[in-house]
Amino acid sequence: MLILNTLAPVFLLIAIGAIMQRSGFVSVNFLREANRVTYWLGLPALLFSQLAGSFHEAGGAKPMLAAMAAATGLVILAAYIVAWALRVPGAVLGTFAQGAFRGNLAFVGLPIIYALPDAAIVGGLSARTAAVITVAPMMVAYNVGAVVVLLLSQHPLSLKMARPFLKQLATTPPLIATLAGIGCTIAGWTLPPAVDKTFAALGEMALPLGLLGVGGSIMTARLGEAWRPALGAALMKTIVAPALGWLVGRWLGLGAVETKLIMILMATPTAVVSYTMAIEMKGDDTLASGTIVLSVFTSLVALAAIVGIF
Repeated sequence: MLILNTLAPVFLLIAIGAIMQRSGFVSVNFLREANRVTYWLGLPALLFSQLAGSFHEAGGAKPMLAAMAAATGLVILAAYIVAWALRVPGAVLGTFAQGAFRGNLAFVGLPIIYALPDAAIVGGLSARTAAVITVAPMMVAYNVGAVVVLLLSQHPLSLKMARPFLKQLATTPPLIATLAGIGCTIAGWTLPPAVDKTFAALGEMALPLGLLGVGGSIMTARLGEAWRPALGAALMKTIVAPALGWLVGRWLGLGAVETKLIMILMATPTAVVSYTMAIEMKGDDTLASGTIVLSVFTSLVALAAIVGIF
């Protein structure tokens, strides 16, 4: 029952989004626009409100953040090895690597963690708070990593990469919200009740609306002949990544709760924004969309095993 009660709300919302898109209940662009609203307003509000109230406790989440960062680095390295084995063309290596490591932490990972019974980790920090504190900088790291691997697919490493790299970072809402939340805590500021409630309301819409957008993207994605590398990237993202998360967590001596949280976050399907990023950075949009679709299904199996066993 724990597996069903934890995963069903998340994947049922994804299914509802897919049905809404498939049936024509909403226009082709509706869920895409909803995802844009979530990305620019809902998610930043969630990150800001959580960090502004809890960043002073961030020290307790440092081991989790270190484990996830190290595991992500190993996934990127493994992705290039697997891509070479699958003979993925050099021009789309970045798209393959991005799909293999860039998980949907906010719209899938956090809802699953919030559906689990909350628990205290080492140091007394709430598991949910620790997850948010871990997710915020990892989303920034994902943006940095995605820009780097996609640029390296198109250009040799040089100073010319600096401009698009910095431009992408400067226009990333989660990064801005993360820095603002941390700054608010460091400065000792307290938001007026009206503003605080506004951010809380915007944050509450982020997770369900984001899941509906994931479902809608499934109906508009294309596979074609890219199914083999797409499946490879999806399996890297949802099977290899959490396994590496477990290994790193054990090596660093994380507790059972922290290790489980890391594995859940590492097993989330490929982030929908990776498709947009692939288009903007001249990657392979077919491979990107195929990876997203297949990773949703493979992550269901992986997440069920993690929630039920660990």
